[in-house]
Amino acid sequence: MKRFLLDTSAILTLRDDEAGADRVAEVLSLAAEGKAKCYGCFMTLMEVLYRVWRDEDKAAGQLAYQQCLALPMEWLSNTDTLMVKAAEYKALYPLSITEAWIAACGSEQSAVLLHKDPEFKPLPIAQELLPLKARKIQ
Repeated sequence: MKRFLLDTSAILTLRDDEAGADRVAEVLSLAAEGKAKCYGCFMTLMEVLYRVWRDEDKAAGQLAYQQCLALPMEWLSNTDTLMVKAAEYKALYPLSITEAWIAACGSEQSAVLLHKDPEFKPLPIAQELLPLKARKIQ
């Protein structure tokens, strides 16, 4: 069975109906049908909450958090094994702490990391890159 780990960028792509939202919805649909397994990292929950709260307001952030919990995914929490893998990625690659945890979750589950973040590219894990958001020309 195919396994996916949805990065924060994938969740927000779906929420904001950005380019790639159809792919995220497809993966979640497969998970809902029992044809794939979807995972999320505990750090993604925090990131969704704070980013939507910061960009919109507290109520929107809390709603986005609750919507994440309702998705057909398994949310992974911290374990000693996961912490060691996250520390390895942080030590060896130029990643943020959050990205290191998310990548470690994907690695631990042998899952394809579905994301928009080019910083994940050098990692030795299966990945699927979603279309990047178009930059505004000033």
